[in-house]
Amino acid sequence: MSEASASGLVCEARLNLRNLPLYIDRIAERLQSFDADASQEGQRLDFRFAFGGASFDMERLVMRANAADRDGLARLKDLLATAVEVYAKDENPEIVWTGDLAGETRLAQFREMVVTQVGDLTPHMRRIRFAGEDLERFAKFGGMHIRMLFPTREVPDPLWPMLGGNGLPVWPSDDRRPVARVYTIRALDVAKDVIDVDFLIHPGESVGAAWAMQAAPGMKVGIMGPVGRPVRPASWYVLGADETGLPALARLLETLPAETKGVAFVEIADDGERQEIDNATGIELHWLARNGVPAGEDRRLADAVCAVAWPQHDSAFGWFAAEAAAAKIVREYWRDTLGFGRDQTLAAAYWRRGAAGLMAG
Repeated sequence: MSEASASGLVCEARLNLRNLPLYIDRIAERLQSFDADASQEGQRLDFRFAFGGASFDMERLVMRANAADRDGLARLKDLLATAVEVYAKDENPEIVWTGDLAGETRLAQFREMVVTQVGDLTPHMRRIRFAGEDLERFAKFGGMHIRMLFPTREVPDPLWPMLGGNGLPVWPSDDRRPVARVYTIRALDVAKDVIDVDFLIHPGESVGAAWAMQAAPGMKVGIMGPVGRPVRPASWYVLGADETGLPALARLLETLPAETKGVAFVEIADDGERQEIDNATGIELHWLARNGVPAGEDRRLADAVCAVAWPQHDSAFGWFAAEAAAAKIVREYWRDTLGFGRDQTLAAAYWRRGAAGLMAG
């Protein structure tokens, strides 16, 4: 991206980061994982996204963003600021955007949603449909996940977050703050402004499951997103998930191109938890029932995924979402044994035995 190519809305932020050169490579890798093309000329590092451009001027310690519309600029500011916050946290970064939309307080990635339908797919998987307004951004930016903001018994009428000067959410005080959990958009209909979210109903201290068990039409929640890395396009995939990752895996099978090949494994409690998936691909789907083995203790899913031989001639991608220990096994096998990087693999811990789930659907 050159200055001459910048069009539409433009903003910049000066960075008080003496050690930026030490971790700019990690920032670049993170941004590229969101389908950005990167190039470098001297002390300037440029990124081109489908919805805009961004740059880091290493000499002047300035980052810039430009996009054709408000949603695109808000997305860029969020991605850039989050990357800096993650990798420069020891320097306590102070990010203040100047330029277009600098005084904006409306959080572009937030929507208030209303429950319209509730139904059970299996004894432990409940599908809830939500209606909102202007949901196009949740298809536009490629992520499958959203951060859901729930009211609770302690905070039955929460305040929603606003936009801060750093391009990131500003949350209300704890006594008015909703509880946030990450879920998968199982299906999205932009024309009707509705999304479906599948909730795994299970015992324990799960805010999302507890809310879903008593969900009824008319109830309201907030959503933010999309969040998470998009799945890279490939001609062949190996996919693996337990019940928590099943909604995301099912969405992949229903939305990837028809010519896509590969193999997928889904771990479930028993055969009663199988659900209909409109698999539109050539990916072979295999169900693995635990049949009495406690969730998180059956190694068959990780072992099955690690046993798959990757093709040598096709573009390939590995995707895995399950309990933390299983995700660690798969991640280490893909990265350390096979030597694949973030551009070819994504192994995520959706929950951890003995702790509240990182994700729940």
